[in-house]
Amino acid sequence: MPADLAQLADELHRIGAIRFGEFQLKDGTIAPFYIDLRPLVSEPKTLKLLAEVLAERIKEFRFDLITGIPYAALPIGVAVSLLTDIPLVYARREAHGSGTKKKVEGKFEPGQTVLVIDDVITTGASKLEAWEPLQDVGLEVRDVLVVIDREQGGAEVLAQHGLRLHSLMTITELLERLRAAGKVTDEQLRTALDFVKQHRVA
Repeated sequence: MPADLAQLADELHRIGAIRFGEFQLKDGTIAPFYIDLRPLVSEPKTLKLLAEVLAERIKEFRFDLITGIPYAALPIGVAVSLLTDIPLVYARREAHGSGTKKKVEGKFEPGQTVLVIDDVITTGASKLEAWEPLQDVGLEVRDVLVVIDREQGGAEVLAQHGLRLHSLMTITELLERLRAAGKVTDEQLRTALDFVKQHRVA
């Protein structure tokens, strides 16, 4: 793992972005680990590090705008926008009921391409939900970049809709880095990776 990603992995562990125990997921499944990047809003140094890593990575893509999926990835997207001067737009979870009644906030022109940034991908469902309002206003999405890919089939789901998934690190890479640093036990590593294999989207 490159030095910048190794440092990022260590920082994510330090701020409690990855935890071990028993966590109920949206579908009711009990997972032995949980990834939550929301604490980044209170960790400016770590957020800046993540933005710097993302800013370097996005140089390989062609796009006009970036978006962060609310809520966890919105501050990440803002941090990247501030660092790169690339404009940001974002889709509201619900259309504004008054005023302009916008679905998508920010300045854009139909036909522009948006790079979607998010924290984590599992099945890809939330990425498709965020994609729809962007499509509705004439914006194009080709690539989705996440911090962590849980390796549970999200890439394949997005590919079925013509979207390419990219990640800074996979859950395997993250856990193996933390194990090498003595921050994750062999048992935690084995249990987490067994869970990932057993709960891949078919």
